[in-house]
Amino acid sequence: MVKKFGPTNKGKKRLCLITSAQDPVKMSFEGTKEDQVDAIAISMNALGMKLDNIVVRGNSTENADRTILDDNDCLLNRFSRGACTKTVYVQSPTKLLGALQTQNVSPVTIFRGDLELTPEMKIKVWVYKKTSEEKFPTLKKYSDKASPTDRFATHGVKVNVEYKGAENTNKAVPPQQRIKGYRYGPQVVPISSAEVEAMKFKPDKSVKLLGFTNATNIMRHYYMKDVYIFIAQPANMKAILAVSALVRAMKENNMVAILRCVWRQGQGNVVVGVLTPNESNAESMPDSFFFNVLPFAEDVRDFRFPSFSKFPPSMQPNEQQQDAADKLVMMLDLAPPGKEEVLQPDFTPNPVLERFYHFLELKSKNPDADVPPLDNILLRITKPDPELLSQNKSVIDEFCKQFELKRNPKIRKSSGDKPTRSSEEPEGFVALNTRTVNFVENNSTAKVDSIGDSTPIQDFEAMMASRDGKKWVDKAVKDMKTLIYELLENSYGGDTYEKAVDCLVALRKGCILEYESKQFNEFLHGITKFCQEIDLISFCEFLLSKHITLITKTEAVESDVGDDKALSYLIKTEPALD
Repeated sequence: MVKKFGPTNKGKKRLCLITSAQDPVKMSFEGTKEDQVDAIAISMNALGMKLDNIVVRGNSTENADRTILDDNDCLLNRFSRGACTKTVYVQSPTKLLGALQTQNVSPVTIFRGDLELTPEMKIKVWVYKKTSEEKFPTLKKYSDKASPTDRFATHGVKVNVEYKGAENTNKAVPPQQRIKGYRYGPQVVPISSAEVEAMKFKPDKSVKLLGFTNATNIMRHYYMKDVYIFIAQPANMKAILAVSALVRAMKENNMVAILRCVWRQGQGNVVVGVLTPNESNAESMPDSFFFNVLPFAEDVRDFRFPSFSKFPPSMQPNEQQQDAADKLVMMLDLAPPGKEEVLQPDFTPNPVLERFYHFLELKSKNPDADVPPLDNILLRITKPDPELLSQNKSVIDEFCKQFELKRNPKIRKSSGDKPTRSSEEPEGFVALNTRTVNFVENNSTAKVDSIGDSTPIQDFEAMMASRDGKKWVDKAVKDMKTLIYELLENSYGGDTYEKAVDCLVALRKGCILEYESKQFNEFLHGITKFCQEIDLISFCEFLLSKHITLITKTEAVESDVGDDKALSYLIKTEPALD
């Protein structure tokens, strides 16, 4: 194959060898087996051919001669001395399918330049893409208008768009007389391409360090888009040493760097991301960095879900249920201790793409072919492993026993209530219990956007439970503070104290759930000072009788108030003497 395809086929070539490597190799008539391997490797390297060795190891090789296996592994690894070789060991058909991949496109740098630590300190780096999204192939339109005998026909479809004026719909407007319009309210504002170019932000190509932070401050779920890898400029020993020193220093101190990146000159968008050190364990592989894009504040939707502790005990799991749920989750671990990881990313093909190409091949041979059933190998990727389920049947049964599902009886309302479903209800209709119905009815009302004076606590809880964004949480806290101040200002003989304390308790609970303990503590200090200014010391005494305290570290980890200072806001300040 090297002699046949090496000189003829231009471009990059690759040989893929699939073997179990369990049978002995024939002795060579000229020299040893090692000499023959070296000669083949030198020929492949001269012709620019790469070799991918896929060694299948599994049940079929359990009884094989270990000496023969070791000798063959040494021969396969010997190819790497004279040629570009990659050897992969697979144990299952799924991994074999994942190892048989089309040749990847050679990586291309997206940036070559300086990593600017300071204006005086710069390191020459190259940036590549480490990972990329495997996208679905684009399908183009096909035209059968051309003659089947025309060898030069492209069978492509070209779409032309014509623009016509509103006054004369029969005449097309030429491109030089057209201009883009952008909606601004009810109007359309025309902006020429020259004006658009003039308003574009065109930063200079650069990669600049903004600062360092502890690695624990960057949450992994903040990572966006693809992963990039930063390496020192090849053959530049100063850059290699500088990158290695920086990597090891950051690794030792558990630090990451925040970068501002503009990959190309005049690039429209600026990328801000985190640079993570990647210390190499191999002597032949230099140290490097991984770079992940971080989101801006507008890209983050921070949903703070309330704790289960706010639900009544009847709706919380008991110890047996929690233990059953924990065992069920641990049962589904793809990398159990002492075993090889299942469905490794490097050896697991994309089942959607594999399914698409398989069906596309059938359609090319038979246009009337039906969709075939899912292949057994893809079935092991997309469906739970039957062997795993059978081994853990007791865990699944225990989980089903602890979380038993029951059919709720139908609810018959009185004649004065809303009409229920009649006897013509479809079979299988399940009525909700009374508590669920009341909950749905109470929460199906119009969306609350402000705190009223009649039901302030209910309005506050509704706004805090809104998942449209954190702005509703901030607005609810602000409105509740304003209401409490108004209740105290309009108080006559303490007639609004009870309502103000109820609102304060609701605010305190909401701030604990939403990690706003600092804001509540500052507000409570402000309330105390406000009462002293308007001579409402009795309200401070009323707070003490109701056991209203600052939010402490015991209740919220982000609080900086200890248990011994929970009542420090009640310390009175003596008025200044005239």
